[in-house]
Amino acid sequence: MLNVLDLFCGCGGLSEGFRLAGYNIVGGIDFNSAAIDTFNNNFKNAKGICIDLFTMDKKKILEEFGNLKKIDVIIGGPPCQGFSAANRYKNEKADPRNKLFFEFVKFVDLAEPMAIVIENVRGIITTNNGYAKDRIYEIFESRGYKVVHKILDASEYGVPQRRLRNFFVMTKGCEVFNFSKIKKSRKIITVKEAIGELYKYDFNNKNVFILKEKVKTNYQRYLRNKDGIVFNHDVRYPAEKVQKRISFVPQGGNWVNVPSELWATTRTNRHSSAYKRLDENQTSVTIDTGNSHSNYFHPLYNRIPTVREAARLQSFNDDFIFLGNRSEQYRQVGNAVPPLLSKAIADQLKGVINGEEE
Repeated sequence: MLNVLDLFCGCGGLSEGFRLAGYNIVGGIDFNSAAIDTFNNNFKNAKGICIDLFTMDKKKILEEFGNLKKIDVIIGGPPCQGFSAANRYKNEKADPRNKLFFEFVKFVDLAEPMAIVIENVRGIITTNNGYAKDRIYEIFESRGYKVVHKILDASEYGVPQRRLRNFFVMTKGCEVFNFSKIKKSRKIITVKEAIGELYKYDFNNKNVFILKEKVKTNYQRYLRNKDGIVFNHDVRYPAEKVQKRISFVPQGGNWVNVPSELWATTRTNRHSSAYKRLDENQTSVTIDTGNSHSNYFHPLYNRIPTVREAARLQSFNDDFIFLGNRSEQYRQVGNAVPPLLSKAIADQLKGVINGEEE
């Protein structure tokens, strides 16, 4: 099995995809303690560490993970906002927004993995005329890696959600990664397919319950754990005024459908995502990190999706349990890379590394 280390791992969405593809997750590092608690709870054989990467010198890294030369793949989502033409090369390492990126590079230098996968928001490709993208290419190409990138839509890879993210894939000692060879899903997974079997549990007053109905689709079969237990489904309803507003919004509608007298102030410039009700026959909008501040609502009920519903829309299966308070759980789900999108990349990458690319 190929060994994987996940930097800026969050709760482990990217890691989960690689695990589903048959990789061995060795460890993860993140500064968020609740996310690391979730990571450790779900990756029992890995070592998740809550630490500031700035404090991890070579000695500390070796103490925690041993010989990094055993790491085959490094994955993660390091921040890159500080790359700009104004910084040029002499100042970019000093920019506090870039320091964490170069900590990521430090691990690469120590491990010299065969492959690296970096996930970022899609804007990194165009910001400052693509300067950040170009520097990432330069940084890793100077270390002997073949670098490619592409913006992927999660809904094309079996995730019931339209979510656009950019991925860089670097390889060394094997063929260049080819995004066009990643296998896409044969069908679009809808909101209803993801969370429809939870509809009847809307008035559930427990965080855990058991699904006893037979699965109806392959995606539901993937989601279910062997005992049918569902965790993190804590149903909460918002204030009455919010419920009343959303009650006027049909599936696929938004704030425009709310009668004007129900707003405290008159505005005509709200974003189209405001008070968006999910359409159960379509993919979901992008899952965010909010709790009470979320703007998307359940297709049937006048509330936002529960943590478990949001997780299913992100393609986390029901075996993956989130720890921390409710807001921390929502943040973990919203920040994660959808596991099935990650798995699609990991499957193709494994073939490249092993020289078995189709």
